[in-house]
Amino acid sequence: MYEFIKGTVDFVGPEYIVIENNGIGYQISTPNPFIFAGKMESLITVYTYHYVREDIIALYGFETREEKRLFTKLLNVSGIGPKGALAILASGEVQQVVNAIENEDESFLVKFPGVGKKTARQMILDLKGKLQDIVPDYFPNLFNSETFPLQEKAVNSAFEEAILALKALGYSDKEIKKISPDLQKEQLSTDQYIKKALQRLLK
Repeated sequence: MYEFIKGTVDFVGPEYIVIENNGIGYQISTPNPFIFAGKMESLITVYTYHYVREDIIALYGFETREEKRLFTKLLNVSGIGPKGALAILASGEVQQVVNAIENEDESFLVKFPGVGKKTARQMILDLKGKLQDIVPDYFPNLFNSETFPLQEKAVNSAFEEAILALKALGYSDKEIKKISPDLQKEQLSTDQYIKKALQRLLK
């Protein structure tokens, strides 16, 4: 029903964000709401999936169409519902999940929250060879680090955005400074930096 919603970030919570568009606030559940914490009051586009069942009507939102497509594919796997699909997307990148399914890497898939061996096997059975629309140019070396070089400027920008998001979540400069050196050793996206930071801060 809704392909995407373009509006400003009005609220960021642990499970959802609120996007304001023409005076209407849309509550949208996302894999990792915290990546939007550094974009408060900024105009963004969220690709949405309108989920309707007898007992629930909800909007799920994603930064990219690829995330949205993978989410809809995961919903077709027996044993995976919206919360489970969100948890998978919150913990892993789209490319990583597709790569694991295509290579039948069960050991990687069972690392996701709520995914046991049975569900991992079901994901492979149901989705292998059916993810071309998500990654059309898939081939074995697609996800090598050489394939996706990150420019230094982009990496610095991603790191700075992640720090702003952590501050918006209430973490102190002292807490952030403690984990920053380890984070800066890696070249990651803003989303990945936030995930790594939260893993360290929550230990």
